[in-house]
Amino acid sequence: MAGTPRIVVLAGGVGGSRFVLGVRAALRARGLDDTASALTVIVNTGDDLWLSGVRLQPDVDSITYALAGVNDAERGWGRQGDSERVNHELQEWGAGWPWFTLGDLDLGTHLARTGWLRDGLTPTQVLERMSHRWDLGARLLPMTDTEVDTIVVLQDGSRLHFQEWWTRHRATLAPARFENPGAGDAVPAPGVTEAIATADVVLLAPSNPVVSIGPILAVPGIRQALRETAAPVVGVSPIIGGKVVRGMADVCLTAIGVETSAAAVAGLYGARADGGLLDAWLIAEEDEAVADEVARLGIRSLVRPLWMTDDARQTALGEAALTAGLADDRAL
Repeated sequence: MAGTPRIVVLAGGVGGSRFVLGVRAALRARGLDDTASALTVIVNTGDDLWLSGVRLQPDVDSITYALAGVNDAERGWGRQGDSERVNHELQEWGAGWPWFTLGDLDLGTHLARTGWLRDGLTPTQVLERMSHRWDLGARLLPMTDTEVDTIVVLQDGSRLHFQEWWTRHRATLAPARFENPGAGDAVPAPGVTEAIATADVVLLAPSNPVVSIGPILAVPGIRQALRETAAPVVGVSPIIGGKVVRGMADVCLTAIGVETSAAAVAGLYGARADGGLLDAWLIAEEDEAVADEVARLGIRSLVRPLWMTDDARQTALGEAALTAGLADDRAL
């Protein structure tokens, strides 16, 4: 392959943020200075919500802040060094959710976004404008400009916004299923399917397959674009040693009848040869025993270190994913 590679990543959540950082660092380690011309990130917007009159996009902001180097890496969300004076004042007024913290700097992002949306800009245009503030080294695209917030339907039939289920209840309420109202009528954001169609490699980040990657795939046209692209599609398992790294992917997988294992998540995505999405699947060294099981699904199984506990490991995983895709015969 000659020229600048075109890399597309589907991502959401903390794992997605760290993986995108690793891919960008790997591209730079390969000598590519202008990574923004090579790397496109399609971001989950199923976590979005309206709160206190402003539009929040948690996954969009997490990935933006991470690429900008201003994220709170310890908490995994929000801005580094943020304060919470406005949040406390909202609580004094009985506004918002007392268990959902809005940092002051973070709230500035939400206010700017909301103002632009009310001025008539689309979420894609807003994200493009936001990206101009920092040198992100990537092009970020929302999965859709349509509001398709994730709703958790509990086993008793009650319904909660995903953020309430996760942030307030910490996924302790048993879910029956997850829905994205409006997804069926949504269309991919401008540039999404085009980026997939012209990619040299498409990577599925080790994000929650149900509530981070799932909403992206629920937008009509995106799953088809992944099946039809000439680029290899390489996924990274969010399961290490038969367990989730963080979050509640195990609860989500159980709700949809999928075992919490690297092989089962590969089966959830499926092999492209059988109408699924994956050509290759990176699994952790701790899960090497299921490599043959993944291969029997028709998916190339690659055993690699998957922990992203520091910058070096993030970069190594990014390089492993790139190598898995760029080494594919169709990408040469």
